[in-house]
Amino acid sequence: MNILFAGTPPFAAAALSALLGAGHRVLLVLTQPDRPAGRGLKAQASAVKQLALDRSLALAQPATLKDEAVLAQLAALEADVMVVAAYGLLLPQRVLDLPRLGCLNIHASLLPRWRGAAPIQRAILAGDAETGITIMQMDAGLDTGMIRLAASLPIVPDDTAQTLHDRLAGLGARLIVEALHNLPPAVAQDSARATYAAKITKAEAKIEWNRSAADIDRAVRAYNPVPGAFTSWQGQMLKIWRAEPLESPAYAEPGTVLHAGDGLCVATGQGSLRLLEVQRAGGKRMDVRTFLAGAVLNAGERLGD
Repeated sequence: MNILFAGTPPFAAAALSALLGAGHRVLLVLTQPDRPAGRGLKAQASAVKQLALDRSLALAQPATLKDEAVLAQLAALEADVMVVAAYGLLLPQRVLDLPRLGCLNIHASLLPRWRGAAPIQRAILAGDAETGITIMQMDAGLDTGMIRLAASLPIVPDDTAQTLHDRLAGLGARLIVEALHNLPPAVAQDSARATYAAKITKAEAKIEWNRSAADIDRAVRAYNPVPGAFTSWQGQMLKIWRAEPLESPAYAEPGTVLHAGDGLCVATGQGSLRLLEVQRAGGKRMDVRTFLAGAVLNAGERLGD
């Protein structure tokens, strides 16, 4: 097929690579403009842009798809379909109507569950047992379009947002190739079952120790790698990258350090949390044993105060 492709991060790059490998002709790649990144805040190309340049694909980085020149450029290509994956720009109705087969979105959840910006993190936070990929026929709503194809995968107990993202990226890449090979009939979503995956903010990654150990463990995993779950310790930020919930009762105020010897356990609102990997402000990520070797932290201290 003759394809327009719109996407930005590695999740989208996996799909673009699969489409090229399947022999589809990508007429044009759309991706977000380069953004400042890293300590030097230098403009950095997206994963999709890097792949497009490596494969000598036509590339455009418009700030909006409402520009008449951009619309004329897309219309002139006469594409069969547009594939969209984590692009980051809204598609106006005029763009949705351009390709012969419309626009297909690769969404990282089992719609109608987790419509919106952060379906991977929200699924982990909610304790969902599974998630998946939906290939959706796009309409003007927020992830409200007809479902063309879907497949699930389990969320395992040690999944972080990153590990789940990587597995979903692979599944999405396979599913979009399958969908274009034999476009399945469109099935309407049951909007009564819809949930919304709001964008993740840094503020919500602050650990609330009065929550259960299981809840906090899910938060640690959902916010890994961005923005990173954190608490305060001796007046500085302490990020927590890996932890393990324990069901044993913790007879102490939530946030109290129960043990700080060859391990580090903290009381929560229900059970306790064993910290496994942490990061001090300005430091590197390290396992807890290495952290305790260079830190003065005693049982009875409070985190989060």
